[in-house]
Amino acid sequence: MEDKRILYVSSEVVPYLAENEVSLMSYDVPKMINDQGGQIRIFMPRYGNINERRHQLHEVIRLSGMNLVVNDMDMPLIIKVASIPKERIQVYFIDNDEYFKRKATFSDEDGVLYPDNDERAIFFAKGVVETVKKLNWVPDIIHVHGWMAAMLPVYMKHYYKDEALFADTKIVTSVYSQGFEGTLDNEMLKKVLFDDIPASDVNVLEVPNYQNIMKASIAHSDAVIIASDNLSDELVTFIEASGKPFLEFVPKDNFASAYTNFYRNQVL
Repeated sequence: MEDKRILYVSSEVVPYLAENEVSLMSYDVPKMINDQGGQIRIFMPRYGNINERRHQLHEVIRLSGMNLVVNDMDMPLIIKVASIPKERIQVYFIDNDEYFKRKATFSDEDGVLYPDNDERAIFFAKGVVETVKKLNWVPDIIHVHGWMAAMLPVYMKHYYKDEALFADTKIVTSVYSQGFEGTLDNEMLKKVLFDDIPASDVNVLEVPNYQNIMKASIAHSDAVIIASDNLSDELVTFIEASGKPFLEFVPKDNFASAYTNFYRNQVL
């Protein structure tokens, strides 16, 4: 994978958040490609429970300052950056005080999902793409991890479909069993349609639960990785029926060669 450019877009990444299946793989896979001589960038939201001082986050003024429109509202985009110690890996953080300042990731102290998680996901997707455009860094592959990042394939295939920068970029989505209970805001579909995304391509979001958000992500990806051993039958069946190249679940001890071969033979 030497000199290949891979952009990792994730809901969660260690060491910035607690260890779980998504956050660990969102670190391990980029590290593997980095060790192979690939060029990588990682993007994640700057949740309020990330300790900026400990992890030495700092704002990138030249990348910050633009406004993104979400559901007809202008939302300022702030970009912060940090380096994972010892790995020479840069992590970019998408930030906005309205969406990400609260001191938790997806839900409040009572475990109730934040009512604007759908808008946060849209803002995150747009923020990643706009920042990569400003960096003028052309990824060969964009690899998506976690449901907060799942709108990125949808926006890449529609909202940003005419961006010459990404003409040859392929999108891979890793699908995990780690999701959320219930649904996001019932108006999520309307907010996505506001961005002129065809209703027929995202009507699954009429019921914005975890399964359907991942189905939208899968449908707009070029390839899929089953990243959990216990993924629901519903999602496995959807992936198998999608016609996309997909990689069956591979245990963590063996993922390196399997992921590398999948990138080379099924994606690039």
